[in-house]
Parts: sequence; C-alpha cells; structure tokens
Amino acid sequence: MRQKMLLLGAVLFGVIAFVLTYRQLEAERQSIRGTSQTLMLIRLTRDKAEGEELKQEDLARQEVQRRPGEINMSRDIPWQDVSRVIGRRLEVSMRAGQTLQNTDLKPISLRQGFSGVIRQDYRAVAIPVDPVTSVNNLIQPNDNVDVIGTFRFPDVRGDSSLDTITLTILQDVKVLAVGNRWGANSIDPTGGRSYGTVTLLLYPEEVEMIVFASQKGRLSLSLRNFEDDRIERNIESRSVNFKLLEQEIPKYNQKRQERRSYQ
Repeated sequence: MRQKMLLLGAVLFGVIAFVLTYRQLEAERQSIRGTSQTLMLIRLTRDKAEGEELKQEDLARQEVQRRPGEINMSRDIPWQDVSRVIGRRLEVSMRAGQTLQNTDLKPISLRQGFSGVIRQDYRAVAIPVDPVTSVNNLIQPNDNVDVIGTFRFPDVRGDSSLDTITLTILQDVKVLAVGNRWGANSIDPTGGRSYGTVTLLLYPEEVEMIVFASQKGRLSLSLRNFEDDRIERNIESRSVNFKLLEQEIPKYNQKRQERRSYQ
C-alpha cells in the first residue's frame, strides 16, 4: 500500500511539474510574440535563374514576424523598396516563395553610375520644384507621385482672355532622385533635405509632354502612399478652372463628410 502511495505521489508531482513547465514555456512564447514586429517583405512568385532580371510580376508581398534584434541584423528588403528591386538581376538562382535579400541582387556597377538605376525602356527626366511643389521637400527617391500641372489657356469663349486650369498629367510616377541624391545616396549626410529638382522615371513617349508642360506651366507633385498604385480613370479627362471650382466646392465638402462617417 505504501509503495502504491509513493508511486501515485510521484505521478502527481510529475503532472504538476509538466503543467508548470508548459505554462512557463507558453509565457515565454507570449513574451516573444509581444516584442516581435510585423514586417512586409518581398518574395518571389516564380523560379528565377542566376542573372535573370526581376520584373514586377515576379514579386509579391510576404508578411513575417521579426524580433527587434533580428530586424537590425536582417538583409531582407522591405516591400516599400520594391521599386529599386525591379530591373535588378539576381546574384543566385532562387525558387518561388523565397524571401528576397540584398545579397541576392547583383550590385549596380559603379561604371554605370546613375544610369544603372534606370529601368530598360524607360527614361529619366528632371523637373524643377520648390518646397511647395515637392510637398515641403519631403519627397524622396523611390517614392511614387502624381504630376499635376497648372497652365493658362485661351478662354473657351474664344476671346483673347486667358483661363487658368489645373489638371493631373500623369499618375503613379516613380521618383528616381531628388537633387543629386539617389539610391544609397538618398540620405544627405549633412542632415539637409532641400533640393530644386526631382528626377522622374518616364516612358519615352511621356518625356516630351513633361518637358513641354514644365516650360509652359507650373508642375506640382502629389505624394502617394507607397502601397497605392491605382490609376484613377475618372480624373484623366477632368480639369479644374475657376468656374468648375465654384460649382464643385459644395460637392467636395459633402464627399469629405460622407467619408468621415465611414472611418
């Protein structure tokens, strides 16, 4: 009888020890989860061989959890930098589903200089800006912007008077450089951020239009969220002048009120 009691006591103490150990491990897991951060990285959507060029359709978002110490030591490329990955070539062969790291990309040749960041079949064009037209000089390389122009045209009535209009010329345009800062040089070591030009990544057929528009009117840049790549078709044929502004003001305010009610 005594041996049975000792055996039962040993089993009971073993169960208690197991429960306490499990709770301790679970608490540690929760602690680790509590200090981890959610990151959005870049993964491949298809197999790619060494030397192949990365295209937009080859890349997708990948949500991962990282602890602060792992983030500082990671070579992973955040999704917000996907624009600087497109057009680069792979240093090694990779399979679909793998997360892309800086060491997986072939370095840009120093001999290529700035031309190495221009994607094939695109052109780089600089336009003049000031703090107002560049969102207080907050636009940086790899940002996406809309290009808005303000011009004076002959009035639609056909007389000699001029009418001022504003319209969106291009949407979702990639910024390659601000001033002479681009790529790894995008952070000014002096701490300053002012610049007088912004260099845009354009298709060849867009170059003449932007150059002409910059000479004939005032161009402003509207900064986008880094995940927003939508093209709004409803504003392509719309322009704003004094008459339209007067008519649309009540509608603008009504829309703002309706949107707030859903937030």
